[in-house]
Amino acid sequence: MNNPARPMETLFERAQDYSKTSLELFKLSAIDKSADVFSSLAVRFAIFMVGTLFTLVINTGIAIWLGELLGKPYYGFFVVAIFYALVMTLLFVFRNAWIKTPVSNSIITQMTKQNENEY
Repeated sequence: MNNPARPMETLFERAQDYSKTSLELFKLSAIDKSADVFSSLAVRFAIFMVGTLFTLVINTGIAIWLGELLGKPYYGFFVVAIFYALVMTLLFVFRNAWIKTPVSNSIITQMTKQNENEY
């Protein structure tokens, strides 16, 4: 005879398999998104470090050159320092529009974008 409990058990097993598969898919998707964000940040950090080194060297050269033009070597370093104080002031005033919002938007875009091979 046909056992009525057997279809319920089969349905329960399928639901359980589906939930396990969905959870695994969610975990793999989260890992993929995290890896994408962190690798993107690593590339930006490497570019930032090289840019920082370049800026340090070029600013030292400009400071020495300006110091020679102004008559005292340390005057050039003062001029470069004043320039960076102005840049810092501008960055502080416009920090949300220039830094916080674009970085937040970039992270959100990377976290919510769909993979090409998904769906």
